[in-house]
Amino acid sequence: MIRLDKILSHMGYGSRKEVKDIIRKGYVLVNGQTIYNDDFKVCEENDNIQIDGENINYESLVYIMLNKPSGVVSATYDPKYQTVCDLCNEYRKMKIFPVGRLDIDTEGLLLLTNDGILAHKLLSPKYHVDKKYYVEFEGVFKASFIDDFKNGIVIDDGYKCLEAKCELLESNKAFLTIHEGKFHQVKRMFEALGMRVTYLKRVSFGDVFLDENLKLGEYRKLTVAELNSIKD
Repeated sequence: MIRLDKILSHMGYGSRKEVKDIIRKGYVLVNGQTIYNDDFKVCEENDNIQIDGENINYESLVYIMLNKPSGVVSATYDPKYQTVCDLCNEYRKMKIFPVGRLDIDTEGLLLLTNDGILAHKLLSPKYHVDKKYYVEFEGVFKASFIDDFKNGIVIDDGYKCLEAKCELLESNKAFLTIHEGKFHQVKRMFEALGMRVTYLKRVSFGDVFLDENLKLGEYRKLTVAELNSIKD
């Protein structure tokens, strides 16, 4: 059981003070009965809640797929740039945050949630969650680089990256799959081999693939199948 004002505030219908006022004015019904007490307890799974005739479907946890555009930062707040949470503004009240980061100039799949436990597991190297990127680059790609990526690239600070899978598509285009997320990692791995990344897009995270119907800046909630795949 949970307080009615807490549910409505959590769902973005205003601050706790504002939703208390809405309830006291008689705009809220629970199972067809007008409720005037803001501390009224409801069962979020079974009770039917309405505000001014609109049904409220309560979610305590939310999981979102965003097609991140370039120029947007992977943060909950930034004083200078638009953030990924700004793009998903309708869920801000639910205290969503990005699962990991994409560089400001990197596009593609980014997951956002308010499930801290799942986010921690998805980002932990010990769980080896695949992150696949489409990469365009300048420079000469040698056949031996495939094995170099597999054996672990040593980047500029001396860190040896975990095994990665590189699939060359054209002379200057490739897919790269990694299991970790160091700062600018994909770019630094290519730089270590004498190449420069000119375009980067994440296309999958675990078994969740970027929805091709999502335009840059658009988002949707994960399907049940997608959510189950990353939980597994």
